[in-house]
Amino acid sequence: MGMAAEAQFHVLAVDDSLIDRMLIERLLKTSSFHVTAVDSGSKALRFLGLVEDEKRTEEPPTIALQANQDVEVNLIITDYCMPEMTGYDLLRKIKESKSLKDIPVVIMSSENVPSRINRCLEDGADEFFLKPVQQSDVNRLRPHLMKSKVKDEEEEQINNKRKETEEEEEHSPDKTRTKMEPQKVVGRMAGQFAKPRSEQLEEKNGVKLPSYRGDNVNGDAFEEKARIPDPERMIRAY
Repeated sequence: MGMAAEAQFHVLAVDDSLIDRMLIERLLKTSSFHVTAVDSGSKALRFLGLVEDEKRTEEPPTIALQANQDVEVNLIITDYCMPEMTGYDLLRKIKESKSLKDIPVVIMSSENVPSRINRCLEDGADEFFLKPVQQSDVNRLRPHLMKSKVKDEEEEQINNKRKETEEEEEHSPDKTRTKMEPQKVVGRMAGQFAKPRSEQLEEKNGVKLPSYRGDNVNGDAFEEKARIPDPERMIRAY
């Protein structure tokens, strides 16, 4: 993957250590990623447009998406050990968000604790890096970014197709008929049945039948069944 292709990806880096934060930021920028770095999980949530519900209840805090948040983040990489909110806590909150749960999340830690690593991976982390993070680790981010990008493009195509289908249905003749005001529909139907005819009856070979009134009222076949006015025809027409 070339430098120009990677430049489109935006990574949010979270670490309370200034030195570690500067290191990961430099490694990411070396790979031509756009980087936003913050020093806490709460700042990461605010940047993502997520705000914690401060109400104290027995249930876990809920998360609401701010309407004015439109910054796109393609991947989040966060330290595990941070005060107030750990990287695992941040991971859980992101995965609980309907709008952000598909963003890849990577956890970093200077402690090699298998139970901690397994818990993070089981609960949605895409990778777990041991510090100090190396350039080879950053290179492992690429497949996750590409998979996320492909998924976003597929969802966009599905949404566009759905929108096109809805617009086609909205402007279809049948849809237009159903949107006509009921009073107008009834009026037109009544007019078709009540409009005067030049000849009430039509005669052939000595047989007299009601005149043909048009496909919306009766049939043109010269037989009694066809010439009887049929309300069902009118309903289908409107």
